[in-house]
Amino acid sequence: MPPGTLSALNYYALLGLSNGATVPEIRRAYRQLSKRYHPDTSPLPQEEAREKFQQIKDAYKTLSNDRERHLYDVKLRLEREGMGGNGVSLPPHWKRTPDSAYGRSPGMGRELSERPLSSGELFVLLILGITLIGCLLLAIAIGLTRENVPSPYL
Repeated sequence: MPPGTLSALNYYALLGLSNGATVPEIRRAYRQLSKRYHPDTSPLPQEEAREKFQQIKDAYKTLSNDRERHLYDVKLRLEREGMGGNGVSLPPHWKRTPDSAYGRSPGMGRELSERPLSSGELFVLLILGITLIGCLLLAIAIGLTRENVPSPYL
């Protein structure tokens, strides 16, 4: 395969997994490899470690998201079945990495819209909202019950 196609850097092979790997297996492989290749802790040269870590991060981001993983699997299957082997090449937009296909630059974190809030996060937001409203009511109550005392600084 020419460089730049998805199979030139197979995310499953990069993480040392089979195509049918589960999300916990993907997470476990990512954690192990990210510890090994993190630029701050790796014995490799800084640039090489940074590049390898970025590849591992991109692979994890793609394979841990159901939608992106499905698209990636379809692209791999089309390449493997010879979509480009009989003189027909893949369209240019099929050769893009998932990051560029979704308009993100490599290395950006997940967007907040990609997953719903957990129950714990919703609870924390509720408590913060109640606290904010309570503080505002307390400030208003103090302001209304306080006598108008002229400020000594005016």
